[in-house]
Amino acid sequence: MAGRYRHSAAAKAGASPGTLVHIGEQKLERVFLTVIDYDADAVTPHQDINMAAALTCCDGPRNTWLNVDGIHDTAVIARIGEHFKIHPLTQEDILHTAQRPKLESFDHYLYIVLPMLRYLPEEARVISEQVSLILTDRVLISFQESTGDVFTPVRERLQKNRGRIRGSGCDYLAYALVDAVVDHYFVILEQIGTRIDELEEQTIDNPKPEILHRLHALKREVIGLRKRIWPLREVIAALARQDSTLIHRETAIFFRDVHDHTIQVMDTIESYRDLLAGVLELHLSTISNRMSEVMKTLTIIATIFIPLTFIAGVYGMNFRVMPELEWRWGYGFALGIMGLTALGLLVYFKKKGWF
Repeated sequence: MAGRYRHSAAAKAGASPGTLVHIGEQKLERVFLTVIDYDADAVTPHQDINMAAALTCCDGPRNTWLNVDGIHDTAVIARIGEHFKIHPLTQEDILHTAQRPKLESFDHYLYIVLPMLRYLPEEARVISEQVSLILTDRVLISFQESTGDVFTPVRERLQKNRGRIRGSGCDYLAYALVDAVVDHYFVILEQIGTRIDELEEQTIDNPKPEILHRLHALKREVIGLRKRIWPLREVIAALARQDSTLIHRETAIFFRDVHDHTIQVMDTIESYRDLLAGVLELHLSTISNRMSEVMKTLTIIATIFIPLTFIAGVYGMNFRVMPELEWRWGYGFALGIMGLTALGLLVYFKKKGWF
């Protein structure tokens, strides 16, 4: 992935503004187009259709959601951009998958960039995908890097006519997609919170070195989430301010609710950073305490053997005139003195509470 990204970025270097070059990982072999046109009375989905049919549906009288899975094909982006009169710089940003969350307003459309997060339980990590939205008066276009997203509840609400979505304009559909992305952040944070709890328990029970590596990896992941989500607050706040005629007053109220959710997400991320810092400190403190226990035990053993070594050294001195050497019970007496000395030291250390 890194090599492919560097190659694409090098290909873009020196090119004129608006040059269409895909920067990122190619996640699909081909581009999939899906169209859902709807009104208050009916909804018509079109799965995996060709470009001509998709654009024909978008020119119809009903509201239309065009979803593009796969953005590596610059010809597809250029064709859509030409049809909807999308600025070349916007097309360039759609192809550049390392964009910060942002909102750009043009004469006849809004361009929104936001990160969509998904959790891979088999790998215990979070992956991020850039989602770009083009909002016009009657058409909403969403660009994704790959198939699979968090928009299934929105599609079900469209299909089953639940809520306000079919009776509202494309601005409400844009709100529904943004809300689905932000709501899924809470699912991701719940998984991260569970991992933090597990690492905390393992740190208390058995602070192995690999736990420290996992803590550092999780801390980097949380910091990465913060960097991706932090700019999104301003994007949603701008949508809630109703600066564009494409966002109706009724829809702006819902964007304010999403803005509140984004603040909650950021608060949770900040609390997780503090929790991880606490678990890291707990891990280091536990390791230090265990090392102190080991050193205390070794010190006690060494202290006990110091007088025993002294006694053995005196008893083993090679002097000809030494009465104890001829004493029948001298050896047993020396061992007894050693045993009593060791026992006395153990009793003394116990009374002092040293072990």
